[in-house]
Amino acid sequence: MPSLFDPLPLRSVTLAHRLIVSPMCQYSSEHGFSNDWHLVHLGSRAVGGAALVFTEAAAVTPEGRISPHDLGIWQDAHVEGLARIVRFIHDQGAVAGIQLAHAGRKGSTARPWEGGRGLGVDRRAGSPGTTDHEGWEVIGPTAAPFSETLRVPRALRLDETATIVNAFREAARRARNAGFDVVEIHAAHGYLLHQFMSPLVNTRTDAYGGSYDNRVRLCLEVVEAVRHVWPDELPMFVRISASDWKSGGWDIEQSVELAKRLQVRGVDLVDCSSGGAVPDAVVPLTPGYQVPFAARIRRDARILTGAVGLITDARQADAIVRNEDADCVLIARQLLRDPYWAMHAALEVGHPMPWPSQYLRAAPPGTTRRGQSASEFYPTAPRLRSGDRGVSAAADEGAARAKT
Repeated sequence: MPSLFDPLPLRSVTLAHRLIVSPMCQYSSEHGFSNDWHLVHLGSRAVGGAALVFTEAAAVTPEGRISPHDLGIWQDAHVEGLARIVRFIHDQGAVAGIQLAHAGRKGSTARPWEGGRGLGVDRRAGSPGTTDHEGWEVIGPTAAPFSETLRVPRALRLDETATIVNAFREAARRARNAGFDVVEIHAAHGYLLHQFMSPLVNTRTDAYGGSYDNRVRLCLEVVEAVRHVWPDELPMFVRISASDWKSGGWDIEQSVELAKRLQVRGVDLVDCSSGGAVPDAVVPLTPGYQVPFAARIRRDARILTGAVGLITDARQADAIVRNEDADCVLIARQLLRDPYWAMHAALEVGHPMPWPSQYLRAAPPGTTRRGQSASEFYPTAPRLRSGDRGVSAAADEGAARAKT
């Protein structure tokens, strides 16, 4: 059985190990453009040893942003800045991923540290402000708002669904032009695709509402469109909320069925989160509380899964993979606290990884130099036991030079 620090093959891409940087909104863009903050934020996690580094949710349309400061990929001009980030991630031997998203009725909000309230909540549906900071029209399955503090959405018209699908398709094309290796579709956390999937939110009576088949239709259409333009040799993930945590809502049984349908459409891994559809859900926030969802979907749908949610301990993360509850672990807040947590976690479980050459002088004895490919980044090597001491990193470097 694999461990947390064994490679993970995904089509033509092989992750050096199974610790992944989860998408984390930074709310630091202007007009969707990436900048130095994104380069340093994402780049430092690559330097810190993560195998796959995901951007935050990148909006596929301007109206699909959560806030005016969300990352975007709705225009070709966004590609150049993203490509710069991808190049740096690759230079560290890591794989670059991007999450494509549309916020739906949860869009047009202030940043969390600015209160998170809906911008222009006093405006009627279909009445945008004159600037980003005054808010914009948001859409949803129906005209019901997420809460009284967010804007009232306009119900998406039947003839507009193709526009949403095309926005995801074009975003995926731009993502590939930027050099990303993995694309993830965001169908979780109460954003647009999840809104259509959840019976608590979607009360439509047309081809996109009512029955299970109708509620998952938009998600599956997006997946098919993205897979059509995303290269066959590259992996595609989908993040879902495996449960709404409320009676009558989306649940694990529906998630398993969706995962089966995703797999036959070319999805390689289901990223298993939960919640976000409605504001009154009661979520049991305990360490690893979402891991059972990943385990169930992995077992019943026979698809690779990723576990996420209050995973903060190296041995906890390793056990998730060893117990075959998930095939990888996506880390968020712990990597905000410590960008180098992957290297520290590897050392803790007795499988230390190579370090960047620039940091070798501070590395534990026996640490090797990191290369710039998955095989170099994490070469097969005997595992060190606690208390083992090898030659110093400097001596390793000297020996390597002597052989050339």
